[in-house]
Amino acid sequence: MSFIHIIYNLNYAYKTHIIITVIDLWEYLKNAKKPIVLYGMGNGADKIISVLDSFGIKFNGVFATDGFVRDKYFHGFKLATYSQLKEKFGNMIVLVCFGSARPEVMENIKRIAAEQELYAPDVPVYGGGLFTRDYAKIHKTELEYVYGRLADSLSRNTFESIIKYKITGKPEYLFSCETDTDEPYRSFLNLSNSERFFDLGAYNGDTVSDFIKRTDGYGGITAVEPDLKNFKKLSRFAEDKSNICLVNACISDKCGVKSFSMHGGRNSASGGEELIRSVTVDSLSEITPPTYIKMDIEGSECEAIKGAENTIKSLKPKMLISCYHRSEDLFALPIEVDKIRNDYKIYLRHFPSVPAWELNYYFI
Repeated sequence: MSFIHIIYNLNYAYKTHIIITVIDLWEYLKNAKKPIVLYGMGNGADKIISVLDSFGIKFNGVFATDGFVRDKYFHGFKLATYSQLKEKFGNMIVLVCFGSARPEVMENIKRIAAEQELYAPDVPVYGGGLFTRDYAKIHKTELEYVYGRLADSLSRNTFESIIKYKITGKPEYLFSCETDTDEPYRSFLNLSNSERFFDLGAYNGDTVSDFIKRTDGYGGITAVEPDLKNFKKLSRFAEDKSNICLVNACISDKCGVKSFSMHGGRNSASGGEELIRSVTVDSLSEITPPTYIKMDIEGSECEAIKGAENTIKSLKPKMLISCYHRSEDLFALPIEVDKIRNDYKIYLRHFPSVPAWELNYYFI
């Protein structure tokens, strides 16, 4: 069944026409005749259940990967295996309720999708604004503007596929626009041996390590991580590294103190009961002017861009900005950068994952 049709008028770079003509996932599920089952539990499933409830959609069971199935209950359903629910229902609609980039998990999703009608609903990691057909219509002007600013055909194809995925929940749209993590470096992200790198959301040092491996040297590294447990791991990682400055703070649009929620993992974010120092990119740039910035800061990217106005305006650093935390990130982040300066070449890339969590803008 075809869910969406998007037509682009490519004659006008800034007046690209996006026409959405068919029903989105949630409207489709309201009228579905097959039983609906959830694959996975936890926070992701809770969010999807909340959306199902808002549309008055009932689900009929929950399953997990065989090794995780024990005598557990989730939202009143006893946790089952896929095989058990397949035997019980036969044909069913499967909703993937977690995120993963692990190859074996991706293969399992594809295996189930070959047997059942399967969707991976797009719900925002932070904030509201479910990306439905109506949401896309409301933000049509912004979406068209960003599409017109994209620098190459792969970026435009990725943008189109991501919109299709977000509205339909069909993971094949994600699969169709995947690239490997080396592709940006082959295509446009040329790093020199004198880069001054800002890693905003440095976690345990994994992306610093990746940066170091891709250069023959560097001018300096500033790694910012707000979560205390992660910062300890980052500090251990950096013990034998030279010319690296570690900052235990969150990135924001102003310097000061912010409320924060620490989880000791990748999903620590603004908002919560703990207070932490906040800094801006501009304040860090006064010490070390960056040539390359990576922002993956759990939904605070827009604030970070605002706090980097002087840096972007005066230095025009290369930037990698994650755009999957909030529904509006797909259009709001490039527009926010363009408000500061509009002479960047903008690329969009999606690396293998379900849902579209490995989605990044590159500003070159």
